[in-house]
Amino acid sequence: MIADLERLRLSNPMFDATIEEIKGRRIRVGDHWLSDFASCNYLGFDLEPEIMAAIEPEVRRWGTHPSWSRLLGNPALYPQIEEKLTALLDAPDTLVLPTITHIHMSVLPILAGDGHVFLDSQAHKTIYDGSMYARGLGATVQRFASGDISDLSEKLRHAPVGVPKIVAMDGVNSMTGNAPDVAAFAALCREYDATLYIDDAHGFGVIGERAANEISPYGIRGNSIVKYSGETYDNVVLVGGFSKAYSSLLAFLALPTGLKNHLKVAAAPYLYSGPAPTASLATVLAGMEVNEKRGDEIRADLYRKTMRVLDHVRASGVYTPNVGCTPVIELPLAHGGDIDAVGKLLWDRGIYVTLAAYPLVPRDQVGFRVQVTAANTDDEIDSLNAVITELAAAGRLRRS
Repeated sequence: MIADLERLRLSNPMFDATIEEIKGRRIRVGDHWLSDFASCNYLGFDLEPEIMAAIEPEVRRWGTHPSWSRLLGNPALYPQIEEKLTALLDAPDTLVLPTITHIHMSVLPILAGDGHVFLDSQAHKTIYDGSMYARGLGATVQRFASGDISDLSEKLRHAPVGVPKIVAMDGVNSMTGNAPDVAAFAALCREYDATLYIDDAHGFGVIGERAANEISPYGIRGNSIVKYSGETYDNVVLVGGFSKAYSSLLAFLALPTGLKNHLKVAAAPYLYSGPAPTASLATVLAGMEVNEKRGDEIRADLYRKTMRVLDHVRASGVYTPNVGCTPVIELPLAHGGDIDAVGKLLWDRGIYVTLAAYPLVPRDQVGFRVQVTAANTDDEIDSLNAVITELAAAGRLRRS
């Protein structure tokens, strides 16, 4: 199955491209310009002048990369970020580490110990990998049908009493754009004294707590799926990252202070890993300032642009698993074998997307993923919608 992907990598310009220049959300590959709908920089913070300007003063103060592990030394930027992040998330405490992958591979095994991990069947590959590593260290891993409370309840009911129980799943799904019923899963976990472990990489920065004065259905503040669901952090560990909405290399856990202190002496990324570069720490702090000042207006614009695409897709009779309004829009093909031809057509029309080929996704889900960002222009969205119309008319996209 790797051979299929290797053939596409070699034949299709949408794979393994070298991007030589950007102008806004336009990218140049060789002499070919494309509108970028593969970026996960949902809020456009990667292009925000105020955030860019925050880098140089901190680099002059701290150098390009203070390379102590966090256990040895923390530039003051770290506790500043954690203090602001804890307040934003309304969490008991937070711990920042380099990447979400680092977190899954190190924290999931610590939480699970010799207990049980209940893994959502459609959980992100990095959550799966962390669960498999936990299994290698003595945990039992069971998969439950994605989003199925009844299936999970049955499995929890038969789990041994007195051992750690971790329910691991995504928040906003990286392909479908849909979110689970966090309130129902959290209630079930409390009933069985399990920990709900949620990776909301694609929700953090986009969705947040609901409020009477919200100006879009994304809620306010972008403080992630736990607050969006009106939930507390009782029996909940939230994992998120700054690499998408905030365009910065850093990730975090929202967790109890006691667990945070334990991870400081038990989690390998805190003990051994080189930290995020100074530029990323600076842009995280600046991004949180921009978010506080005008994040809700940016999210409202992102919602408007996202709905221009989703409304067009739905009006065209094209199927997408996205049943809500998040800016992650998966478009499965009518015939998975068309992936190479569809990728080349998108390329020729100047549209850059994330191709979802087998074995990256199951054969019946082969297609492409569009990620709308606040930095995409309305003209770029018009061009995307025109190509969706063309593909639909040619019978290339699955019908709803």
